[in-house]
Order: sequence, then structure tokens, then C-alpha cells
Amino acid sequence: MALNVERSTEDWQLACADHLHALRTRSTAQVVSDLAVDLYALRQQIHHAPDGDLPALCRTVATLACIQANATTRLGDHGAAIRWWHTARHAADASRDAALNVLIRAEEASCGLYGQRSPATVLYLVERAETIPAPSLKLLSAKALSMLGRHDDAIRAVCELSNRAEEDPGRDDRGFWTDADVYFTQSWVYSAAGKEHLAEAGRSDLMQSTSYWSTSENSPYRTNTRLHEAMGFVARGEVDRGLRCAAEALDSLPAALRHVFVRETGRMVLQAVPLGQWDRPAARDVRSLLAIEA
Repeated sequence: MALNVERSTEDWQLACADHLHALRTRSTAQVVSDLAVDLYALRQQIHHAPDGDLPALCRTVATLACIQANATTRLGDHGAAIRWWHTARHAADASRDAALNVLIRAEEASCGLYGQRSPATVLYLVERAETIPAPSLKLLSAKALSMLGRHDDAIRAVCELSNRAEEDPGRDDRGFWTDADVYFTQSWVYSAAGKEHLAEAGRSDLMQSTSYWSTSENSPYRTNTRLHEAMGFVARGEVDRGLRCAAEALDSLPAALRHVFVRETGRMVLQAVPLGQWDRPAARDVRSLLAIEA
């Protein structure tokens, strides 16, 4: 940075890809720290950029702000995350890139599902973005409907997506959304509805997907799919089995990797437990791993 050399569009595209990769493979605190350097450099470059360079730079701002919002969500800093979503949305608007516009709004709604916003607010965000049809928005509608207990509506949305998954998996050229997201949503929605056979089929497809986010056994993404399975047991009345499954999944993941996406999915398992059964020993184990007071 001391050389004060402005980066080319290609250099910024590489930076976006590198930070997205880091978000999926490195500690969240490190991602936020590294992003701060590039966000500062980008801010300096925009101040002196000619008008013709602004759309491309705005696309970079939108993408990096989106990654930063996702990272601060994982750290549980929801106030900062919402402000970064605001920055990402306005940068996407300024870029006049319709596909990026939908991507940013889909990512904002997706993170909102993990304790940042109410499911009703997530549905509102999706409806505002649906002027441009996108599979990613349908995925989010299905998850939000599932959280609201509207399982039939959620399953209808998932079935529609499943029929289109092979021909139109919702990929984007930045690598945020892939066919793996369809299978992950199947695991979530069918598990919450207690339809384990369909949920297991979704998880099987997810593990075989070449675009799955992680092949590591020690992965928050894999932990979440195991938590979906636990949620399915609870939904079908096998409360102790579901809670034991959840406790094992959480315990197998190092505490440093139990970011908000994992903790909130664990809370979904607990929320599926009838209120009068929260004192079960297995429920206490899950609450302890999630650091939830009785």
C-alpha cells in the first residue's frame, strides 16, 4: 500500500475470489482483519477513479462488503453486519449489475435467517428482490417458510427448485451460489418437516456435489447438515435421539469453529423440542455446547 499503486479490475476480481475462499476455509476473525486492508485500499482508489472506472469498482465494493457482512454475521456482530449489507446493496445498485444486485440481496436474506432478523423480515427482503427471478431467492423463501412452521409451503418451494436444479442450479460467476445450495435447502426443509427419507436424499446429493463448500469432516457446513438430521428426529418425536445427535455434532466441531451459522442451527433443534421437555439431560448438553443459559 505504501507504493500507492492502483489495482486493475482483474486484480480486484482476484481479491474478491481470495476473500470468498478465505471465508470458507479460515478463521472468521482473520477474514475480517484481512478484508479491512483491502476495503481501505479500495476506498482510497474510488476517491481518485475516473467516472468510467466507477461501475467496476462499485461491483468490487458490493462483493467485498457482502463478504464482510457475512463474516461479521458469523462473529455475531449483527449491527455491523446490517450496516455492511446496506453498503453492499447501494454499491450493487450503483454498479447497475442486475445479477450482482440479486446476489447481494439473497446473501443478506440468507444471513438474516441465522438470528440476525426474523423469518418474516427475511421473507420481506426476498419479496423486495424478486423483481428479478433467481433460484437463490426461492431457496431463501423455502428456509424462511420452514422457520415459520409453514412446512407445506416450504416443501412446495423446494420441489419447484429440485425440478430445476440440474438445468438451472443458480450458479453465479462469483461463486456464492451453486447447486449445493439446493441440496442444503432440501436437507433443512425436509428435516424440519420430519420427512427424513427426502432429507437424507438431499444430504447424500450434497456430499456428492462437486461444488460443495467443504470436503473436510471437521467443517461447520457438515456440522449443520448433521444438525438438520437432529432436527428431523425431534420433528418426528424422537426427542432424545435428536438431542444426542445434535450434541455429538456440536461436540465434534472445535469451539472456535462454532460460528453463528452453527449456533443458530443448533438453536433450531432446541426450538423444535416441546417446551416441557427442555429439562431433559440431552437438552442440557446441547444448551451447554451452545452456551445457552437454562
